[in-house]
Amino acid sequence: MSEPVAVAPEGVRRGTLSRVAAVVALSFSSGLPLGLVWIAIPDWMRSMGVDIRVVGLFTLAQAPWSFKFLWSPLMDRFRLPFWGRRRGWIAVAQVALALSGLGLSGVGSRPETPWVALALTLAVALSAATQDIAIDAYAVDVLRKEEHGVAVGLRTAVYRAAMTLSGGLAIWAAASLGWGAVNLLLGIVYLPLILVTWRSPEPEEPPAGPKTLRDAIWLPFLECLSRHRAVEILVFVVLYKLADALSQSLLRPFLIDMGYGGFDRGFVLGTAGVALTIAGTFLGGVACTRIGLGHSLWIFGFFQIFSNIGYVLITYWPGGRPVMYGAMAFEMITSGLGMGAFGVLLLRITEKRFSATQYALFSSLFGLPRILGGPITGLIVDAAGWRTFFWFTIAAGVPGLILLQRFAPIGVREPRFTAETVAVRRRMTGRQIARRGVVGALVSAVVGGAWMIGLVAIKAYRKDPAAGFDLGGAAAAFFQPTTVGGWTQLVAILVVGVLGGLGTAALLTARHGDREPDGGKSGA
Repeated sequence: MSEPVAVAPEGVRRGTLSRVAAVVALSFSSGLPLGLVWIAIPDWMRSMGVDIRVVGLFTLAQAPWSFKFLWSPLMDRFRLPFWGRRRGWIAVAQVALALSGLGLSGVGSRPETPWVALALTLAVALSAATQDIAIDAYAVDVLRKEEHGVAVGLRTAVYRAAMTLSGGLAIWAAASLGWGAVNLLLGIVYLPLILVTWRSPEPEEPPAGPKTLRDAIWLPFLECLSRHRAVEILVFVVLYKLADALSQSLLRPFLIDMGYGGFDRGFVLGTAGVALTIAGTFLGGVACTRIGLGHSLWIFGFFQIFSNIGYVLITYWPGGRPVMYGAMAFEMITSGLGMGAFGVLLLRITEKRFSATQYALFSSLFGLPRILGGPITGLIVDAAGWRTFFWFTIAAGVPGLILLQRFAPIGVREPRFTAETVAVRRRMTGRQIARRGVVGALVSAVVGGAWMIGLVAIKAYRKDPAAGFDLGGAAAAFFQPTTVGGWTQLVAILVVGVLGGLGTAALLTARHGDREPDGGKSGA
């Protein structure tokens, strides 16, 4: 009896080690270009005297990461003639990154070449986003369910380490070596990483991809939106870390307003904050394997929401270091714990047939609160102040936990995100879908408008409490804008309405509209 027990786990361990090691090593390749584009290159351009307006244009290079789902269907549909369905794309992206790094090394420190540097930076970003699509899809395809937790924890730690290497450490090294040498070294690093890609194992059961480009574009969204409780799944992806995204979107201005100096801000948001977040993410991923994803989502979701009370305490003792350091430490590690559990969740809910497109879509939805958080939080802080804002972030996190109860009731080890389609659904015509879409647009615009009017009324009340809470006056001011800011808010509500209508129409089309003959089938 002891013989098979001794032999079988050894084989399992070897397979697990090779799969997890491959995913983790490739995550290092994924993190390198992000640190270069987001941190190092803007510092490099400004230090060589480039106009700040031109430096601002370099932030456009971050766009490919936000919109990578637009070309991810190509990578689901087309398989390159070497190294498997995913590894071939990873290798091509790594070669492009190496060549772009060599190109940047030729720019050196010459201030007359910022436009060449911008073009090369965009090439790095596009190649990096393509590499991310392929690596994420590879992780979904190759990892077993029981390997998700450890893999997510380790790959996040390695990813952040690579960002630090190509970001902060690159800036430090450039002071003595020069940017030409630093970019050359960063480009050369991809050569051994290509060997890692070559040696990485293929999935045990490679999923069949879509047969046509139309299927690659349409079916991933159809499969996702036609799932049982599809709306709840998508909303949960957005809401689970909403409290975190809102609270962290304006942390630097918050700490400045509370009177903390550059050293304190840099230490808690940089060195210590990054280390604690990495540690939390690793522990969160491992915990999913040990105690189950359901338990982890509940425990870490609760902590990451209510850790924002620490920010409220800072508003009572502004400038106090013990309160700030304690609050920030607890916030960063709980944020990492939630991130680890959420990373496992994304792997679980992604359909392997369309892993490139769906993972890119889910990760974009996950990043939506972070992208929109700045403008929203700015409006709330301006109207209600920091303390009220942080109480609001705590309340904003509660709906995510309420939705979690639908998939993983308290006490259940593993959530059930079913991929089954509803058996009987009433077919809707295009006209019916369009009408529902208009209703969705109107509801979205009304809710968004009410929200904005409420903020205007709160701001006016804070300025002059004696005048009372005048919601009617706020509504009149909102619909009769006299400033650029007022017009911007009005246009924003129209945009919210359009997006709400399009989202409603897309959902109804997937669930009740016409389908391709094989559109309702879901590959395993």
